[in-house]
Amino acid sequence: MSHLEPEAKIFACSQSVYLAEKIAEQYGIPLGKVTMSTYSDGEFQPSYEESIRGLRVFIVCSTFPTADNLMELLLMIDAAKRASARHITAVMPYFGWARQDRKDKPRVPIGAKLVANLLDAAGATRVMTMDLHADQIQGFFEKPVDHLFASTIFLPYVKSLNLDNLTIASPDMGGSKRAYAYSKFLESDVVICYKQRKAANVIDTMELIGEVKGRNVILVDDMIDTGGTLAKAADLMIEKGALSVRAICTHAILSGDAYEKIENSKLSELIVTDSIPLKKESKKIKVVSCAPLFAEVMHMVHHNNSISGKFIM
Repeated sequence: MSHLEPEAKIFACSQSVYLAEKIAEQYGIPLGKVTMSTYSDGEFQPSYEESIRGLRVFIVCSTFPTADNLMELLLMIDAAKRASARHITAVMPYFGWARQDRKDKPRVPIGAKLVANLLDAAGATRVMTMDLHADQIQGFFEKPVDHLFASTIFLPYVKSLNLDNLTIASPDMGGSKRAYAYSKFLESDVVICYKQRKAANVIDTMELIGEVKGRNVILVDDMIDTGGTLAKAADLMIEKGALSVRAICTHAILSGDAYEKIENSKLSELIVTDSIPLKKESKKIKVVSCAPLFAEVMHMVHHNNSISGKFIM
C-alpha cells in the first residue's frame, strides 16, 4: 500500500457492534478491537486495543437514545484523535437528535446543531450518515458530510414486489419531497396525508390528499417512532379503498407500544433498515440491511473515489 494512502480500520460503539460487524465483513477487514472500562457510578472509558497511528478510522455508532451512545462516540473520536489517527470518520447510520433541527417554539434548543458542534470539537474529520430527518442538518457541519439515501437499498426491494397500480404516499406534508422522489423513480402516483397534532406523538386529525381506491400503496418516511402516524394512515387508506398498504421507514425507533400498533394496523408490511436494532421480532417487519451500502461508500471514500453513483435520489 502506498504511504500516501493510510490503512483503514473499522471500530464500533458497544450498541452498534451488531451492524459494524456486518459492515466490516462487507468491507473485507476484521472489526477493530475496543475495550470499555466502566466505573461503579456508570462512567465509562473506551480504549483502542491496536495501533491506529496515521490510519483512517471509521467509527460506527447510531446515536439512538440513551445519550450514552452519543457520549461513547465522542469519547472514541477523542481517543482516536489523541492516538494520532490521520482521518476520523463518524459513521452514524442513525443521527440522533435530528428532529431538533430548528426552533419551532421559544426557548428550545437546536439539538442537531449541538451534536454537530460536539462531533467537530471531539475531532471528527468527516461524518457519514443516512436519511437525516432534515437535509439542512448537513449545513450545521464545517466538515464533509456524506448523506446517504436508504432508497438505494429500498427501491430494489420495492421493485421485487412487482405491485400493480402502485402509489407512493407521504404520511405528512414534510415528507412530500421524499415521496415525490420515490414516485418519480417508480413512475407511480403520489398521495399525501395531512395531519394535525395535539402534542408530540399524538395525532388529532388526519386527512388524505389524493386517490387510493384500487391502489397498492407504499408509505415512505425517514423514521417510525411510536407508529401512530403510519398505523392511522394505513387504516385510513384501507377505508378509502386501497388494496394494500405497506410502509418503508429507514430508522426503526419503535418506542412505546409501537410494535402493538403495527401488529394491529392494516399495514401489510413494514420495511426498515438495521440502522437501529429491533427490540423484538414481528411477522410484519422486514429488515433490509444497510451494511453493504455503508461498506461500499466507506471503501470509496477511503480510496478517494466519487460516491455520487450511490445516490439514487
